[in-house]
Amino acid sequence: MDFQDKIVLITGAAGGIGIAAARKFSEQGAKLALVDLKREPLETAAAGLDGALLLTADVSKEADVAAYVKATVEKFGRIDVFVNNAGINGKFAPITEQTVENFTAVLGVNVMGVALGLKHVVAQMKEQGGGAIVNTASNGGLLGAPGMSAYTASKHAVLGLNKSVALEVAGEGIRVNAVCPSGVDTQMMRSIESGAMKGHEEEARKKFEAAVPMGRYAESEEIAELMAFLASDRASFITGAYYRIDGGGAALSA
Repeated sequence: MDFQDKIVLITGAAGGIGIAAARKFSEQGAKLALVDLKREPLETAAAGLDGALLLTADVSKEADVAAYVKATVEKFGRIDVFVNNAGINGKFAPITEQTVENFTAVLGVNVMGVALGLKHVVAQMKEQGGGAIVNTASNGGLLGAPGMSAYTASKHAVLGLNKSVALEVAGEGIRVNAVCPSGVDTQMMRSIESGAMKGHEEEARKKFEAAVPMGRYAESEEIAELMAFLASDRASFITGAYYRIDGGGAALSA
Protein backbone atom coordinates (compact mmCIF):
# COMPACT_ATOMS: atom_id res chain seq x y z
CA MET A 1 0.00 0.00 0.00
CA ASP A 2 1.86 3.01 -1.35
CA PHE A 3 0.70 6.48 -0.31
CA GLN A 4 3.84 8.28 -1.34
CA ASP A 5 3.06 12.00 -1.45
CA LYS A 6 -0.68 11.34 -1.12
CA ILE A 7 -2.57 13.84 1.02
CA VAL A 8 -4.42 12.15 3.89
CA LEU A 9 -6.86 14.11 6.05
CA ILE A 10 -7.82 12.48 9.38
CA THR A 11 -10.37 13.73 11.91
CA GLY A 12 -10.33 12.55 15.50
CA ALA A 13 -6.59 12.36 15.00
CA ALA A 14 -5.70 12.68 18.70
CA GLY A 15 -7.58 9.51 19.66
CA GLY A 16 -6.24 5.98 19.60
CA ILE A 17 -7.46 4.95 16.14
CA GLY A 18 -6.68 8.38 14.69
CA ILE A 19 -3.10 8.26 15.96
CA ALA A 20 -2.60 4.74 14.62
CA ALA A 21 -4.04 5.73 11.24
CA ALA A 22 -1.78 8.79 11.04
CA ARG A 23 1.29 6.69 11.74
CA LYS A 24 0.27 4.00 9.27
CA PHE A 25 -0.28 6.42 6.40
CA SER A 26 2.89 8.32 7.30
CA GLU A 27 4.92 5.09 7.15
CA GLN A 28 3.62 4.65 3.60
CA GLY A 29 4.80 8.10 2.53
CA ALA A 30 1.63 10.18 2.98
CA LYS A 31 1.47 13.84 3.87
CA LEU A 32 -0.92 14.42 6.73
CA ALA A 33 -3.55 16.93 7.78
CA LEU A 34 -4.70 16.04 11.31
CA VAL A 35 -7.85 17.41 12.92
CA ASP A 36 -9.07 17.29 16.50
CA LEU A 37 -10.96 19.45 18.96
CA LYS A 38 -8.00 20.65 21.05
CA ARG A 39 -4.49 21.62 20.07
CA GLU A 40 -2.45 20.12 22.92
CA PRO A 41 -3.52 16.46 22.54
CA LEU A 42 -3.19 16.86 18.78
CA GLU A 43 0.40 18.00 19.16
CA THR A 44 1.11 15.03 21.43
CA ALA A 45 -0.44 12.65 18.92
CA ALA A 46 1.57 14.14 16.05
CA ALA A 47 4.93 13.76 17.78
CA GLY A 48 7.37 12.31 15.26
CA LEU A 49 5.10 12.97 12.28
CA ASP A 50 7.18 15.62 10.57
CA GLY A 51 5.37 18.06 8.33
CA ALA A 52 1.86 17.21 9.51
CA LEU A 53 -0.63 20.05 9.32
CA LEU A 54 -2.41 20.33 12.68
CA LEU A 55 -5.92 21.77 12.68
CA THR A 56 -8.40 22.29 15.51
CA ALA A 57 -12.11 22.05 14.78
CA ASP A 58 -15.48 21.19 16.25
CA VAL A 59 -16.64 18.77 13.57
CA SER A 60 -20.30 19.37 14.44
CA LYS A 61 -19.99 22.98 13.19
CA GLU A 62 -20.06 23.52 9.44
CA ALA A 63 -17.83 26.59 9.53
CA ASP A 64 -15.12 24.57 11.30
CA VAL A 65 -15.41 21.72 8.82
CA ALA A 66 -15.23 24.05 5.83
CA ALA A 67 -12.18 25.66 7.43
CA TYR A 68 -10.24 22.42 7.96
CA VAL A 69 -10.93 21.33 4.39
CA LYS A 70 -9.90 24.74 3.02
CA ALA A 71 -6.71 24.80 5.12
CA THR A 72 -5.74 21.33 3.90
CA VAL A 73 -6.23 22.26 0.26
CA GLU A 74 -4.40 25.56 0.69
CA LYS A 75 -1.44 23.72 2.21
CA PHE A 76 -1.30 20.64 -0.02
CA GLY A 77 -3.45 21.38 -3.08
CA ARG A 78 -5.76 18.37 -2.78
CA ILE A 79 -7.17 15.63 -0.52
CA ASP A 80 -6.51 12.10 -1.73
CA VAL A 81 -7.76 10.22 1.34
CA PHE A 82 -10.24 11.28 4.01
CA VAL A 83 -10.41 9.25 7.22
CA ASN A 84 -13.71 10.49 8.68
CA ASN A 85 -12.96 9.25 12.16
CA ALA A 86 -14.01 11.75 14.85
CA GLY A 87 -16.48 10.30 17.33
CA ILE A 88 -17.58 10.21 20.95
CA ASN A 89 -19.40 7.58 23.00
CA GLY A 90 -21.44 9.92 25.20
CA LYS A 91 -22.92 9.06 28.58
CA PHE A 92 -23.87 5.51 29.52
CA ALA A 93 -27.51 5.31 30.68
CA PRO A 94 -30.78 3.49 29.95
CA ILE A 95 -33.14 5.28 27.58
CA THR A 96 -35.35 6.45 30.44
CA GLU A 97 -32.38 8.37 31.85
CA GLN A 98 -30.92 9.67 28.63
CA THR A 99 -30.93 13.43 28.22
CA VAL A 100 -31.52 15.63 25.23
CA GLU A 101 -28.10 17.14 25.90
CA ASN A 102 -26.37 13.76 25.60
CA PHE A 103 -28.22 12.79 22.42
CA THR A 104 -27.50 16.20 20.92
CA ALA A 105 -23.79 15.96 21.71
CA VAL A 106 -23.37 12.40 20.40
CA LEU A 107 -25.42 12.92 17.24
CA GLY A 108 -23.70 16.25 16.66
CA VAL A 109 -20.23 14.73 16.49
CA ASN A 110 -20.97 11.23 15.22
CA VAL A 111 -23.63 12.04 12.63
CA MET A 112 -23.45 15.72 11.76
CA GLY A 113 -19.66 15.66 11.98
CA VAL A 114 -19.48 12.74 9.55
CA ALA A 115 -22.10 14.26 7.23
CA LEU A 116 -20.41 17.66 7.12
CA GLY A 117 -17.02 16.07 6.53
CA LEU A 118 -18.49 14.14 3.61
CA LYS A 119 -20.21 17.25 2.23
CA HIS A 120 -17.09 19.37 2.07
CA VAL A 121 -14.49 16.70 1.25
CA VAL A 122 -16.63 15.16 -1.50
CA ALA A 123 -16.97 18.60 -3.09
CA GLN A 124 -13.18 18.90 -3.13
CA MET A 125 -12.70 15.37 -4.46
CA LYS A 126 -15.18 16.01 -7.26
CA GLU A 127 -13.25 19.11 -8.26
CA GLN A 128 -9.91 17.28 -8.31
CA GLY A 129 -11.27 14.14 -10.01
CA GLY A 130 -11.32 11.46 -7.33
CA GLY A 131 -10.32 10.22 -3.91
CA ALA A 132 -11.03 7.65 -1.22
CA ILE A 133 -13.00 8.04 2.00
CA VAL A 134 -13.07 5.77 5.04
CA ASN A 135 -15.77 6.43 7.62
CA THR A 136 -15.38 5.11 11.15
CA ALA A 137 -18.60 3.35 12.11
CA SER A 138 -18.73 0.59 14.74
CA ASN A 139 -20.22 -2.81 15.45
CA GLY A 140 -22.60 -0.54 17.35
CA GLY A 141 -23.84 0.47 13.90
CA LEU A 142 -24.99 -3.11 13.36
CA LEU A 143 -25.98 -4.29 16.83
CA GLY A 144 -27.69 -2.90 19.90
CA ALA A 145 -25.91 -2.07 23.16
CA PRO A 146 -27.82 -1.53 26.42
CA GLY A 147 -27.10 1.89 27.89
CA MET A 148 -25.64 3.23 24.65
CA SER A 149 -28.74 4.16 22.65
CA ALA A 150 -27.36 7.51 21.48
CA TYR A 151 -24.08 5.99 20.35
CA THR A 152 -25.62 3.01 18.57
CA ALA A 153 -28.19 5.23 16.85
CA SER A 154 -25.39 7.50 15.65
CA LYS A 155 -23.31 4.66 14.25
CA HIS A 156 -26.30 3.16 12.44
CA ALA A 157 -26.65 6.59 10.85
CA VAL A 158 -23.00 6.57 9.77
CA LEU A 159 -23.62 3.40 7.79
CA GLY A 160 -26.62 5.02 6.12
CA LEU A 161 -24.49 7.99 5.13
CA ASN A 162 -21.75 5.65 3.93
CA LYS A 163 -24.09 3.79 1.58
CA SER A 164 -25.92 6.84 0.25
CA VAL A 165 -22.85 8.95 -0.45
CA ALA A 166 -21.03 6.02 -2.05
CA LEU A 167 -23.87 5.68 -4.54
CA GLU A 168 -23.91 9.41 -5.24
CA VAL A 169 -20.24 9.48 -6.25
CA ALA A 170 -19.59 5.95 -7.55
CA GLY A 171 -19.18 7.22 -11.12
CA GLU A 172 -16.87 10.08 -10.19
CA GLY A 173 -13.74 8.27 -9.07
CA ILE A 174 -14.57 8.61 -5.37
CA ARG A 175 -14.84 5.51 -3.19
CA VAL A 176 -16.61 5.59 0.19
CA ASN A 177 -16.32 2.74 2.69
CA ALA A 178 -16.62 2.20 6.43
CA VAL A 179 -14.95 0.18 9.17
CA CYS A 180 -16.98 -1.34 12.01
CA PRO A 181 -14.71 -2.22 14.93
CA SER A 182 -15.82 -3.94 18.09
CA GLY A 183 -14.06 -2.88 21.29
CA VAL A 184 -10.66 -1.31 20.66
CA ASP A 185 -8.09 -0.92 23.43
CA THR A 186 -8.35 2.87 23.64
CA GLN A 187 -9.46 5.53 26.08
CA MET A 188 -12.99 5.27 24.68
CA MET A 189 -13.21 1.70 25.95
CA ARG A 190 -12.04 2.86 29.37
CA SER A 191 -14.99 5.25 29.36
CA ILE A 192 -17.40 2.52 28.27
CA GLU A 193 -16.10 0.13 30.91
CA SER A 194 -16.60 2.78 33.56
CA GLY A 195 -20.07 3.58 32.29
CA ALA A 196 -21.11 -0.06 32.29
CA MET A 197 -19.70 -1.01 35.71
CA LYS A 198 -18.46 2.08 37.54
CA GLY A 199 -15.96 1.08 40.20
CA HIS A 200 -15.56 -2.37 38.62
CA GLU A 201 -13.88 -1.44 35.36
CA GLU A 202 -11.52 -4.42 35.27
CA GLU A 203 -14.45 -6.78 35.69
CA ALA A 204 -16.23 -4.98 32.86
CA ARG A 205 -13.19 -5.35 30.64
CA LYS A 206 -12.98 -9.08 31.27
CA LYS A 207 -16.69 -9.43 30.52
CA PHE A 208 -16.42 -7.49 27.25
CA GLU A 209 -13.31 -9.35 26.12
CA ALA A 210 -14.88 -12.71 26.95
CA ALA A 211 -17.72 -11.89 24.55
CA VAL A 212 -15.23 -11.66 21.67
CA PRO A 213 -14.45 -15.07 20.10
CA MET A 214 -10.74 -14.14 19.94
CA GLY A 215 -10.91 -13.20 23.63
CA ARG A 216 -9.49 -9.69 23.44
CA TYR A 217 -9.99 -6.13 22.27
CA ALA A 218 -8.59 -4.98 18.95
CA GLU A 219 -5.48 -2.84 18.85
CA SER A 220 -5.73 0.55 17.16
CA GLU A 221 -3.07 -0.51 14.67
CA GLU A 222 -5.28 -3.36 13.47
CA ILE A 223 -8.05 -0.90 12.62
CA ALA A 224 -5.54 1.38 10.88
CA GLU A 225 -4.40 -1.51 8.67
CA LEU A 226 -7.94 -2.01 7.40
CA MET A 227 -8.39 1.73 6.87
CA ALA A 228 -5.22 1.89 4.82
CA PHE A 229 -6.29 -1.06 2.67
CA LEU A 230 -9.69 0.47 1.94
CA ALA A 231 -8.05 3.79 1.03
CA SER A 232 -5.49 2.13 -1.23
CA ASP A 233 -5.58 1.22 -4.90
CA ARG A 234 -5.78 -2.43 -3.83
CA ALA A 235 -9.43 -1.73 -2.94
CA SER A 236 -10.14 -0.10 -6.31
CA PHE A 237 -13.46 -1.94 -6.86
CA ILE A 238 -14.76 -1.58 -3.30
CA THR A 239 -17.22 1.17 -2.46
CA GLY A 240 -20.37 1.51 -0.39
CA ALA A 241 -19.18 -1.35 1.81
CA TYR A 242 -18.62 -1.73 5.52
CA TYR A 243 -16.19 -4.13 7.10
CA ARG A 244 -16.56 -5.67 10.53
CA ILE A 245 -13.30 -6.00 12.39
CA ASP A 246 -14.44 -7.69 15.56
CA GLY A 247 -12.38 -10.75 16.40
CA GLY A 248 -15.03 -13.14 15.11
CA GLY A 249 -18.07 -11.40 16.55
CA ALA A 250 -19.81 -11.35 13.17
CA ALA A 251 -19.94 -15.14 13.23
CA LEU A 252 -22.15 -15.00 16.33
CA SER A 253 -24.95 -13.09 14.58
CA ALA A 254 -27.08 -13.62 11.50
